[in-house]
Amino acid sequence: MAPTWTPLPLAPDQLGESPFWHPAEERLYWVDIPGRCVRRWDPASGEAQRWDLPQEPGCIAPAQAGGLVLALRDGIWRARHWGGALELLASCPYDPATTRFNDGKADPRGRFWAGTLFQPKTAPEARLYCLDAGTGDPAGPRLQAMAGGATTGNGLAWSPDARTLYWADTQDHVVRAWAWDAEANALGGMRELHRFAPKPTGWQPGQPGYGGRPDGAAVDAEGAYWCALYEGGRLLRLSPQGQVLAELPTPMASPTMPCFGGADGRTLYVTGAGCAPASTRVPVPGLPVNFFIG
Repeated sequence: MAPTWTPLPLAPDQLGESPFWHPAEERLYWVDIPGRCVRRWDPASGEAQRWDLPQEPGCIAPAQAGGLVLALRDGIWRARHWGGALELLASCPYDPATTRFNDGKADPRGRFWAGTLFQPKTAPEARLYCLDAGTGDPAGPRLQAMAGGATTGNGLAWSPDARTLYWADTQDHVVRAWAWDAEANALGGMRELHRFAPKPTGWQPGQPGYGGRPDGAAVDAEGAYWCALYEGGRLLRLSPQGQVLAELPTPMASPTMPCFGGADGRTLYVTGAGCAPASTRVPVPGLPVNFFIG
């Protein structure tokens, strides 16, 4: 049975991304990357707010001490409260003329991770970075490259047991999985979780024959990996071994990232291109959002 989606009663995003449910505030947060803003919505009151930013926000995460951590084009920043002053945590380790931060989130230990997007999309120059603010280093938080070889870093997520890290390359149509030592913050062996068929030559939106490419992702309490298929009009639920467990058509042609929310974690939200987010109900709850510590 096809899911029943409810579009949120909000103005559309140019490119909505990085949604998360804040359990204490009971609000949905997300960004509009080209719109250069963070947005949030309270489903109980219907109140919607927009926070304009000086640069494109690739991703955001809630901070344990309040406010947000934000990956903007030129670096990773910290805001102590909604709309607050931006404090630089780490400058970007790339040329911002050709690259920007893209998908990311906090890990189960409170570190902030963000992948990059190489905008010419001509070479696998994207990297996955981790910002650890809990080292006590007097020089401040340390930004470390953890993985690379991608063109458009996306789909970051962790397994419920915190032993597997997932990261996708949208351009290459592949989701990869690494063994991860959470305490040491070390990546081990890598495998392909799932590879999608490439876009056919000459394909145009609205035509058949293309299932989309992997964008943002989330993991549920059973360890399944939920992946948005950009230009595919669907979400896939993949097993930890990469098998397709379920397919959910979406109300938007280009969904960008799912997240789980609501009091029971069973409300599935999805952002998209050229539209407002939408929600539906699912039987398995998602993992709660991780908070940045620092």
